[in-house]
Amino acid sequence: MDLDVLNMFVIAGGTLAIPILAFVASFLLWPSALIRIYYWYWRRALGMQVRYASYDDYQFCYSYRGRPGYRPSILMLHGFSAHKDMWLSIVKFLPKNLHLVCVDMPGHEGTTRSALDDYSISGQAKRIHQFVECIKLNRRPFHLVGTSMGGNVAGVYAAQYPEDVCSLTLICPAGLPSTTESKFIKQLRELQESERMDRIPLIPSTPEEMADMLKLCSYVRFKVPQQILQGLVDVRIPHNDFYRKLFLEIADEKSRHSLHENMSKIKAPTQVIWGKQDQVLDVSGASVLASAIPDCHVYILENCGHSVVVERPRKTANLMLEFLALLHSLDNNKKQA
Repeated sequence: MDLDVLNMFVIAGGTLAIPILAFVASFLLWPSALIRIYYWYWRRALGMQVRYASYDDYQFCYSYRGRPGYRPSILMLHGFSAHKDMWLSIVKFLPKNLHLVCVDMPGHEGTTRSALDDYSISGQAKRIHQFVECIKLNRRPFHLVGTSMGGNVAGVYAAQYPEDVCSLTLICPAGLPSTTESKFIKQLRELQESERMDRIPLIPSTPEEMADMLKLCSYVRFKVPQQILQGLVDVRIPHNDFYRKLFLEIADEKSRHSLHENMSKIKAPTQVIWGKQDQVLDVSGASVLASAIPDCHVYILENCGHSVVVERPRKTANLMLEFLALLHSLDNNKKQA
């Protein structure tokens, strides 16, 4: 083989080897960096842009796509210890001309974390209202979506600021009493009785605890490599003290049943989506909401756990779009009548 050609292959091979080796090194040594790159890539691929908004000395971090139009904007509130990027799996199945806003909840990811802040559900609802006013999202009523803790906040928000919300989607929301005790609630009760509240199942600190949390939250059994589990833990560990404080705040008497206490004040058309096999918050909560909110549309997803957004993103997106289309149709019929 000609020496120049051989040199060309060596150079080309070396050039390819560098990114491959970098990827392998990242995977083995810095899996948390790989996870951050993953979210960055999907935000870019889906056209989501990250922005910051300030309210006095408080900073909100959010991502968005599209512009306000004739259809309602959609504001999405994530769950406990998550972040705005958890919605990317659903964003993938939503039309690009919809105006979407995903905000980091108070104290999470890029939004301000302060020891003086009120992290109760009502306190978080007030902060989200500040965010809404800050970016002028309530120039027209918007569709509000919340899951788990974010569902609790979304329901309280819709009750406290009815003029802002034209419709509401609650996905496995917290804040409700349940006639059936979930596996997670049983675990919490056992921890309280043994005075071991430092071992909250939703706050893992080892790859093994992370695997247990994923099993608790999901009916679908995802095969997650050990290195990725380690990366997920590495990302969370610096925030675990805050997560414990937050969890005790939202599990306190002041917030534990906030949605239940406010649900009769919700006037916006409401959609409830729940995984039938939810082991964190029992699916019986759906009937509690249906009995209190007029014309509440309930959808129970078979073979689905608490992580509805991750387990059934396409179905969830389609249900939301069908619900919004139905409301639009009903609104047009009223105008024509």
